[in-house]
Amino acid sequence: MPLYRLLREASFDQPEISRMTRAYEAALALLRPKDQTDAVKEVVARKIIEVARTGEHDPSRICARALQELGLPIE
Repeated sequence: MPLYRLLREASFDQPEISRMTRAYEAALALLRPKDQTDAVKEVVARKIIEVARTGEHDPSRICARALQELGLPIE
């Protein structure tokens, strides 16, 4: 999963990783199945990390903001 690979390359504590993981999994659950290519998953993972780095702590808001900023269609 792209998120886990990217998290290994960065320095986050366990609560941050947990929040980002929940946000990432929620984002994938909202995406249409045909939009879940490896490339899209990579972009979503990077955006989740970017949003989390702004100081946002709520996984739902991280998810929503990431998808909104990416302009990805959701179901």
